[in-house]
Amino acid sequence: MKVLIVGSGGREHAIAASVKKSKKVDQLYCAPGNGGISALAECVPIGAMEFDRLVEFAKEKEIDLVIVGMDDPLVGGLVDCLEEAGIPAFGPRKNAAILEGSKAFSKDLMKKYHIPTAAYENFDDPDEAIAYLKKSRFPVVLKADGLALGKGVLICNTLEEALEGVKTIMLDKQFGTAGNRMVVEEFMTGREVSVLSFVDGKTIKTMTSAQDHKRAKDGDQGLNTGGMGTFSPSPFYTREVDEFCKKYIYQATVDAMAAEGRPFKGIIFFGLMLTPDGPRVLEYNARFGDPEAQVVLPRMKNDLIEVIEACMEGRLDSIDLEFEDNAAVCVVLASDGYPLAYEKDKLIRGLEAFEGKEDYYCFHAGTKKTEEGIVTNGGRVLGITAKGKDLKEARENAYEAVKWVSFENKYMRMDIGKAIDEA
Repeated sequence: MKVLIVGSGGREHAIAASVKKSKKVDQLYCAPGNGGISALAECVPIGAMEFDRLVEFAKEKEIDLVIVGMDDPLVGGLVDCLEEAGIPAFGPRKNAAILEGSKAFSKDLMKKYHIPTAAYENFDDPDEAIAYLKKSRFPVVLKADGLALGKGVLICNTLEEALEGVKTIMLDKQFGTAGNRMVVEEFMTGREVSVLSFVDGKTIKTMTSAQDHKRAKDGDQGLNTGGMGTFSPSPFYTREVDEFCKKYIYQATVDAMAAEGRPFKGIIFFGLMLTPDGPRVLEYNARFGDPEAQVVLPRMKNDLIEVIEACMEGRLDSIDLEFEDNAAVCVVLASDGYPLAYEKDKLIRGLEAFEGKEDYYCFHAGTKKTEEGIVTNGGRVLGITAKGKDLKEARENAYEAVKWVSFENKYMRMDIGKAIDEA
């Protein structure tokens, strides 16, 4: 079969690597792809939001399956456009992708269906938000309602910080139209855990757990980023936590979406906080996480295409997801200055060191192929992933592997997975 992946980051590279292993796939395309994906697939210069061109390309090449990796095209309705043109697509339709597209929607859904989450209020008017904050207990969390590349969340310890946050999100529109509406949420404490899942509209099958590191600097300091690294599995995601989430969160979310007339087919990413009062939902995403996919997919034993087909055909209940009994750690190599200002077009050296090495992966995020070689083309440049028999060994292997590649202004956190030592 012919498969087209839509996206250009490390997540899409991880998806492409898994798809390439499937015996069902004869030809692989990626739009627009990146320097690393070009070694696995034919990259085509079509943007993820160019729906008409993507549909036209899929028709022209007689694509059998489109996998939409990114949030923007999912929330924008790319799956609807493809299906209307008779092209099979994996991912939620627009009316279901709102689960990620609007934090206000997802919070209201959780409240209505009694899915455990933090107390909150939604605001369209900055003055009303300010009046509410003046009566609030701190710290609080402010969230831009729409998509903000994983950066539209502000933790405010004082009223002064919260008022500045309202200005940032709703008045200055630092996150664009995502800040037209804002959620003010109770601040929760505990361990964060990410759980990805496959969903076919009625059945949900969870994958292995993972844990992301959002802050730019060591010790969880600095600005929020799209993710500076991750590890899988999380030692904090115990059997008891899993049983609670299966009973009160996972299936309840799938059932709630179906009850709302928004059946969800695709990937639901559950961002969880393990609070002293039990697990709570921090956020939903409507696709594979990035960089969570980079540690979860390499550990999956199943043929990804077979699982995707089961989701699309409503027979996920017939699939047993299997994961290797090991661990993986991903360290993101970024351009110094990310997530603010950074330079591009720096030559990357040492990529050949990963060729033929089992259990080591170099997933490209912000790269492009030039006559000179592969160069940097974004804030997050590479995701260096390594496996090990346990998390400690995987972490040691990942930090050894980051030494194999170099580029000017290379930056990384040195404490990815350090929480492992505290487990």
